[in-house]
Amino acid sequence: MATTFEHDSERLPLNAFAEKAYLDYAMYVILDRALPHIGDGLKPVQRRIVYAMSELGLSAVSKPKKAARTVGDVIGKFHPHGDSACYEAMVIMAQPFTYRYPLIDGQGNWGTADDPKSFAAMRYTESRLTAYAATLLSELDQGTVDWQPNFDGTLDEPETLPARLPNVLLNGGTGIAVGMATDIPPHNIREVVDATIHLLHNPDADVDALIEHLPAPDFPTGAEIITPATEIRQLYATGNGQIRVRATYTVESGEVVINELPYQTSGAKVLEQIAAQMTAKKLPMVSDLRDESDHENPTRLVIVPRSNRVDIEAMMAHLFATTGLEKNVRVNLNVIGLDGAPKVKNLRDLLSEWLTYRTNTVTRRLEHRLDAVTDRLHILEGLLVAYLNIDEVIHIIRTEDEPKPVMMDRFSITDVQADAILNLRLRHLMKLEEFKIRGEQEELEDERAKLEAILGSKAKLNRLIADELTADAEQYGDDRRSALVERNQAKALSEADLMPSENITVVLSREGWIRSAKGHDVDAMGMNYRTGDEYLADAPGRSNETLIVVDSTGRSYSMAAHKLPSARGQGEPLTGSLSPADGARFVGVAIGGEDLTCVLASTAGNGFATTLADMASKQKSGKATLTPGKGATALAPTTVAGDDPEVCVVTTAGQLLCLSLEELPKLAKGKGNKLIALKAGEAVVAIQAVSGDQTLVIHSGKRHMTLKPAERDAYRGPRASRGKRLPRGFTQVQRLSRQS
Repeated sequence: MATTFEHDSERLPLNAFAEKAYLDYAMYVILDRALPHIGDGLKPVQRRIVYAMSELGLSAVSKPKKAARTVGDVIGKFHPHGDSACYEAMVIMAQPFTYRYPLIDGQGNWGTADDPKSFAAMRYTESRLTAYAATLLSELDQGTVDWQPNFDGTLDEPETLPARLPNVLLNGGTGIAVGMATDIPPHNIREVVDATIHLLHNPDADVDALIEHLPAPDFPTGAEIITPATEIRQLYATGNGQIRVRATYTVESGEVVINELPYQTSGAKVLEQIAAQMTAKKLPMVSDLRDESDHENPTRLVIVPRSNRVDIEAMMAHLFATTGLEKNVRVNLNVIGLDGAPKVKNLRDLLSEWLTYRTNTVTRRLEHRLDAVTDRLHILEGLLVAYLNIDEVIHIIRTEDEPKPVMMDRFSITDVQADAILNLRLRHLMKLEEFKIRGEQEELEDERAKLEAILGSKAKLNRLIADELTADAEQYGDDRRSALVERNQAKALSEADLMPSENITVVLSREGWIRSAKGHDVDAMGMNYRTGDEYLADAPGRSNETLIVVDSTGRSYSMAAHKLPSARGQGEPLTGSLSPADGARFVGVAIGGEDLTCVLASTAGNGFATTLADMASKQKSGKATLTPGKGATALAPTTVAGDDPEVCVVTTAGQLLCLSLEELPKLAKGKGNKLIALKAGEAVVAIQAVSGDQTLVIHSGKRHMTLKPAERDAYRGPRASRGKRLPRGFTQVQRLSRQS
């Protein structure tokens, strides 16, 4: 016979059960694990650690105990979770580079700024509370907070701690819950207290008024806050944003010494990042790195420039942009409010709500003390009755079987007063004791009057709160560590800027093979060329400058000059790096700074002035810069340098015209204007820009002719004029060049 079992159960659809279970888990993570409470600024595990240590008597003046003892008490009595997670939370509260005002004074290895998780096991370390932790605990036994049962109902623990300061802002914290997170940066006590007191006395104050007192976070590791004031104001107005923090450095004997790093940045990691750039030859201005950090100088990273000619500001700007020397610290002021719900709060709402918490705490403390004073005065009244009737009291006690009700009836005293009389010791029956009772009565009456006055006056209560905040700020406050500085945004150096700058001459052959020779004193025409190939053009410049190549269709291309093959060989074909159109051939090169002026022209006699920046193209196929026109091709470009520049144009008919550069239009691309008048069948052979002190060289076969500035007068004329014919023997010009 089958046996059936009856039991209480609830049937739910799987989707409903899963939804409820997940929501319960999410709320647990949010409220009991990840987010701090606005009252004391602590997460549950942190609160339990601090409370457990206070119960163990681990005050700032006591002898420290093993951390394992504290962790054991915490997980055994209040926090039934893993010991490693509990110990890690404890370590964070002891690290002076993580907490602005540490709650735990640790002895032993509690981690370093380079590796915060390098702390020793809890069986090796010892700890006690810091003096600052007293601001969380000093009022705990004065009826200030609510208590709740621990996880197994055998003990009580405080729901929150009665914080005397806005610890939620002072030490901040991070946490990741389900669907939300918190990132609260640390702040300076003095600034937070000033802002809080201002809001206490001016409840209608807005965020703008508060940031006059609390301008920005204050990180324990110092460094500079370079976020503009307008962005910080927006951050505090919304509760969300970012703070940009930059390392600080000094220059000592030509070496850069970094002495403060951004919050939660590892110096060892920064050195690794710099070293990686050096290994990749992307940081030629740095010759050496050293870590000279020690006990006296927790952060001292030394960067040695290659020479005293290195621009240190530019070098550091590059390092700020490419390493952890500058970072964004995320800010998300998400806390559990007094209503028990998580919410992102702006600065005003956060401080206002904390003031509500503090006002309630102080009120409960005063009421608790008032009740104690009233109860003591009540007992003192009964004791005074006993001293005034001491003989009769003794007689009643000696003769009556139940003296308590007799005394209550005889002297009209309460049950509590009668118990106090019966508990008196014989040695307290001296005559002097009456004077002590009256003196204590007077003191307590004065204290009761003061307590009632404070509780009955909002202004006096606010004054008391402000005075206590000021006293704590004076006791535990210190100067700001993170300076507020306006800085330009750090910009990484370009690849060309990072390359060594040295003189080079770029040589292009007629078949489109290119190479680079060191120096400017180079015989480009006398170099060795491949069979069937010959010299076409060359351009002197520096290895870190912009290199432009122009083809016959007028398209221009950019190349990295420092990546060109050496002139010891015959070079490499440009078609390996660039993709010109079918039938196009390369006609010339130009090299220089991005702002360098360059003249482009076509065989049809049209041209214009532009810059190398306008000619640059990152595409392998280049960009259309010059439009030669039907039947015409582009000529080799010529760069402009020196004073009073002019452009010399020579035609197939041997006509030479020298015109001022100012007569040319300045364009980014196009056809340009007519440079020289041409007859039918004529074309422009070459152009060359020369300055007022340079010599023009005209090449015709193996012969050449030089024209100094004064000798060019005969060939000068307005744009689009015919020019003058060159002497016999130079009517067939191949190219033009210039000499200094």
